[in-house]
Parts: sequence; C-alpha cells; structure tokens
Amino acid sequence: MRSSTTDAGADLLWEGHPRGSREYKRLVAALLFAGIATFAQLYSVQGILPLIAAGLDITPSQSSLAVGSATVGVAAAVLPWSVVADRIGRVRAMTISVIAATILGLMVPLSSSLPMLLSIRFFEGAALGGLPAIAIAYLSEEVHGKHTALAAATYVSGTSLGGLLGRIVAGPVAEYTNWRIGTLTVSVLAAVAAALFVWLAPTPRRSPTVSRDGPSLPRRLWTNLREPGMLTLYGQGFLLMGGFVAIYNYLGFRLEAGPFGLPQSLISLIFVAYLSGTVSSRIAGQLAVRHGRSVVLAGSTATMAIGVALTISTNLIVILAGLVVLTIGFFAAHAIASGWTGQRAVVGRTQATSLYNLFYYGGSSVLGWLGGVVFQMYGWTAMALFVIGLTVTAGGWALLQGTRLKTTLPAPTPQVTPQH
Repeated sequence: MRSSTTDAGADLLWEGHPRGSREYKRLVAALLFAGIATFAQLYSVQGILPLIAAGLDITPSQSSLAVGSATVGVAAAVLPWSVVADRIGRVRAMTISVIAATILGLMVPLSSSLPMLLSIRFFEGAALGGLPAIAIAYLSEEVHGKHTALAAATYVSGTSLGGLLGRIVAGPVAEYTNWRIGTLTVSVLAAVAAALFVWLAPTPRRSPTVSRDGPSLPRRLWTNLREPGMLTLYGQGFLLMGGFVAIYNYLGFRLEAGPFGLPQSLISLIFVAYLSGTVSSRIAGQLAVRHGRSVVLAGSTATMAIGVALTISTNLIVILAGLVVLTIGFFAAHAIASGWTGQRAVVGRTQATSLYNLFYYGGSSVLGWLGGVVFQMYGWTAMALFVIGLTVTAGGWALLQGTRLKTTLPAPTPQVTPQH
C-alpha cells in the first residue's frame, strides 16, 4: 500500500489523463452529454416563437425575449459560477448547475404569462451558465496538455448537437400539440443527458481550491483581461459568435420573403446545418494536435468568411451551401479558441474560461442585434458584408498576436501573508 507522501508525489508528477485512457473517455463523454443538456434547453424555444406568441397572446418581438432572457442569464452567471467551482470543485458545481437547469426547464411549460416565462428562462439560463463557465477549465486541468484541443472539440460538438436537438425536436412536437409539450419534450431529453453526465464525469484529480495566499478574484480577472493573448481569444468569441448569430437570426426572414417564399416548416430545417458544426469541431481538434492551433484557427475563420459570402447569392442551393460552410468554420474556430483559453491560463483558469463565455454571449447579444439593424436598414448583402468584416477583424487580430498566443500565461508571484 502506498503512503500518502507517495500518493502526493504521484499527483504532482501526473500530467493529465491521456487520450485512450478509461478516465479520458468518461470525461469527454460526460462533457458531450453536458453540452447536449445545456444547449438543448437554452435554444429549445427559438424554433417555436410564433406558437409561444399565439399561446400567450403576445407580439413576436415579445416572444423573442424568451431566447434573450436565457442568454442574458448565462452571461450574468458565468463569473459567479467560476467562483463557486473554485470553492466546491468543478464536477460538484457542474452537477448542481445541470440539475438546477433541468428542474427549471421542466417548469417552463407551466408559464401562464410573459413575465413568468421570462423569469423562469432567465434563471434557467443562469443555472445553465455553470456548464460553459466550468467545462473547459475542468478538462484543461484533467486531460493531458497534448489532448486538450481534441477534448474541448468534443465538448463543443456536444453544444452544437444540443442546439440542433432543442430546435428540431421542439418544433415538430409543438406543431402537432402545443408549445408547452414541445418544450417539455426537450426538457425530458435534456434530463436524460444530464443524468448521463452526472454518472460518467470522473472525480477530479487536481483540486481547484484557491489558496488564501494566492491571487484574489479581482486580480485573477485582471490578469486574464490585461494579457494581449487572452484578450485576443476573448475577441474571437465576441466577434465570431456575433456574426454567426446574426446570420442564423435573420436568414429565415430573407427566405420567407420573395423571391424564395419558403414556408416556416422548411425554414426551420436550416438548423440541420448545425450537424456540420458537430463534425467540424471534432476535426478541428484533431488538426490542432497535428498542425497547431494557430493554423487551424486561421483556416476556420477564413472558412466562415467564405460561407457568409456565399449567402449573398440569389440561388437557394448556394445560400444553403454557404450556411453549411459558415457553420463548419464557426464551430471549428470556437472549439480552438475556447479550448486554447483554458489551456493558456494558469491564473484563475475558471475565471479565464468564464470571461471567454462572457464575451461569447456578449457578442451574441450585441452584434447579433446590430446585424439585425443593418439588415433592416440596408438589406442582406450589407449585413453579410458586416459579418465578413467581423471575421476579417477576428482573423487579423489573431494573426497580429500569433506569437503571444503560443505562449502560456505566466503565473504571478504569490503574495506572502506576514505571520503574527
């Protein structure tokens, strides 16, 4: 039997679960199901907003707040969840997050008014914020450094699969029953995915406990915000997610109008393009292991820009192909940038990944809305050029910071507390 000293020494030498090990497989499978549970619930209402508007006798713009209130909840909660994770542990915090979100998701169909629906959705989003706030930090600490990009890509593929599942399940079910049954069905599926996460997630080998002599929370946040390389990665999330959301939010309006005139039932199928993101995020992780993150991030951003450019066409087939290319590029870039954030940071790793998510959802809210303003005032071509501008800015920013991005964030000198 090994002594505690030997065990402690082994933990210090341990570099993380290698790819192919039992713990690695359980961890990436757990995070895959966590991503499904989180994003299926987060976006389940997006495809059934007209039915929610009719059911609650509210306007279309009011019904769209059901999506926005949840994403605001996520953005508001990611930093508090990072603090909770440092106090009680990554897996325990994610378990509380996913269970609380599932309970709130099952309450959404009970909403009898718009204020009630928005309140539940906000708190559901706040609960869901625990997963994106913690997941990347958890795998960055538990997976061997050579395989964090691939593990992060698996988690991102789960988020894209969950986003697709929430939309394509709620829509048809709600169309044949009502919006309450549609959202309830998604919540039940998310509950199953959440249970699988709780069952599969291995106990962390590394303790996230923050030492009293270590940097304070404001210092951890400032260390990550002031470092140019980290800020560049946050910028990728802000700019690329903003452009991605703008395209998906308003393409339906373009396809509904002339000369296309597509019915809503067919327009909702555009979300099937998310499957390409599920695949590309995994491939991006594998390519990053072989060729490096910088090359894959640059290629993914360029791919996204090409996809947006194709949507300017008046040919429906070309537009849909462009949507697929755009989705491939976005999820690949997001997989690299989010995983790189957790891998680079050694100070306040959970706060570092939470800041990425804060910028990510901030871009969704701010630039997604701004893209709609451009579309309403100047049309689709102008909005597509606006999104291409965002991707070029993100790519150019990453290229300028290329050397810094390849350098791990240095740890600050610990503060020594005088002994009395």
